[in-house]
Amino acid sequence: LNMEVLQRTANRGSISTGFDINNSVKLEDDNTEYLQRPASGSDGSRRTMTISMWLKRTEIDDDQIFISQGSNIRFRFKPNYFHIRLTNGSSTYEIEDENRFFRDTSAWYHLVVAIDTTQSTASNRVKIYWNGVQQTSFTAANYPSQNDDLTLGNFSATTMQLGYFVEGGYGFNGYFAEVHYVDGTQVAQTEFGEFDDDSGIWKPKEYTGGHGSEGFHLKFEDSSNLGLDSSGNSNNFNLTNITAADQSTDTPTNNFCTLNPLWTWTQTMGVSDGATKVNNTVTAWGGAKGSIGVNSGKWYWEHGSFSGNDTMFGIQNQAGGGNAQAYLDAYTLAIQANANVIQFTDPSNRTEAFSKTFSISDIWGVALDLDNNTIAFYRNGSIVNSAFSIDGLIGNGEFFPFVTHYGSGLNSIVNFGGYTGITISSAASDENGYGT
Repeated sequence: LNMEVLQRTANRGSISTGFDINNSVKLEDDNTEYLQRPASGSDGSRRTMTISMWLKRTEIDDDQIFISQGSNIRFRFKPNYFHIRLTNGSSTYEIEDENRFFRDTSAWYHLVVAIDTTQSTASNRVKIYWNGVQQTSFTAANYPSQNDDLTLGNFSATTMQLGYFVEGGYGFNGYFAEVHYVDGTQVAQTEFGEFDDDSGIWKPKEYTGGHGSEGFHLKFEDSSNLGLDSSGNSNNFNLTNITAADQSTDTPTNNFCTLNPLWTWTQTMGVSDGATKVNNTVTAWGGAKGSIGVNSGKWYWEHGSFSGNDTMFGIQNQAGGGNAQAYLDAYTLAIQANANVIQFTDPSNRTEAFSKTFSISDIWGVALDLDNNTIAFYRNGSIVNSAFSIDGLIGNGEFFPFVTHYGSGLNSIVNFGGYTGITISSAASDENGYGT
């Protein structure tokens, strides 16, 4: 298998048996990547609308606006809690909850915001659902007045952007999937998702309702036109700095490993580009671990696009990486690229040289077999030495991919199968058809 997994814990997606989401789009603020619906045509309803979307965060340190329309419509993480601002053009209304953080970068989150300003009860005018559960406790909640005409839906005069603030900045880092805008209806969250009978996980469900005349549905399934509206309304989005390479197979129904920005060591490393690129900023060893750990099965991923030789990559137990010499931690096995050795730091403390000279143009594969407790490394498709036993690492927690560099400015890209910035000459999937 590629580094894709059925997560049985809440908020981390699941393999759906009834409705599969095939694609998402990757957005990176450093590259100013976003989608935009220019102001034109007719307005939708200014009082009643529903937004449903799945999103997966990859960076969490900065404020990130993922929906904006005009200067005062903002759906954002600030930087770890959710904040929404609405306006009717003269008054603004803000709802936020500073007590709930959205910091799980292994998670796909589902958000539904269902608005109807005609409701007599103020709290019914804006209903917010995360993963199927309506949020009712907020640190601030200022609802629109009854029958307010909001700027949201004012498509004739204001631009809507996904992944960026219309006045510039505060871009979103992560993935979007299955984005719906329903014009003229306050839709229940159960039209977009359902709780799995066995696991209790909130999972996607096919939406079969209409979108109104100004609504849209973004599936990101056409790599040549990632802003295509599939609702039938032709309310397409223009793309800014987004290419076919930003289409991903990391989705709420097929969740892939990425690099975890909360689990970087010894020195903090920057994680970017869909959490597949890691960049060292200091003259010291610094690294990052993957967002998903495994303890059984067969797994494969690749490292490439190296900017220098002072690099190590491999696996580390959950217990590893907690001291000042994390790359030599007692729960680590890795290729030490600049020394052309495989470094074992399990209780046997082995090292073994390999005959292949490391080049920064290489693509290195890691094949982890936890059914037989072995690991093998591949250089440009050819195995290096033979598979090694990892018996000495068993029993110290789940295994996580990791990568580390020594030196400011050194970086590389990891391909776990869901999204890759590595150029692939002959793309392949696993035996189940997952991954790239």
